[in-house]
Amino acid sequence: MRAALRTLLGDLRRFAYGLSGNGADADDLLQATVVRLLEKGVPDDADIRRWALRVCRNLWIDMIRAKRPNVSWDEAPEAADSAVDGETAAMARIELNQVQAAIAQLPPDQREVLSLVAVNGLSYREAAEIAEVPIGTIMSRLARARGALAERLGQAGEQAGDKGQGKRPGGKRIES
Repeated sequence: MRAALRTLLGDLRRFAYGLSGNGADADDLLQATVVRLLEKGVPDDADIRRWALRVCRNLWIDMIRAKRPNVSWDEAPEAADSAVDGETAAMARIELNQVQAAIAQLPPDQREVLSLVAVNGLSYREAAEIAEVPIGTIMSRLARARGALAERLGQAGEQAGDKGQGKRPGGKRIES
């Protein structure tokens, strides 16, 4: 069990960060998840990765209910060593901050699905099992999350074909 958990720590950390939005809460969530898994174990017929992600999600829900955290995206742990020179580092930091700010504005259910599918690479079916919702709900939440991110990052116009003037990514007019 401990060896299997060691291989999952990266995935769990990314998922916890995606849910919580900051490093400190992600570390707390990761620790609580590992403790819970070590104490309670994993059912014999369960896939350990999916079970661990589900435990992490459920603990996050419990944390939200307990303290209504202030979700803010701080520096992503993977981004620290990504730049080669000062200009590249500055541009990467600006882009990362823009993406993090856009993600932070998403509703929690959309952030969760984005983290499961886009960050952790789970299939829609796996994400639906973890989130305990139908696959169609996963697909619609992911589509709304991607659309909102594209709009917030200034890419909605390219997708809609009109430079974003009064249209949604799906092409429907927005009434102001």
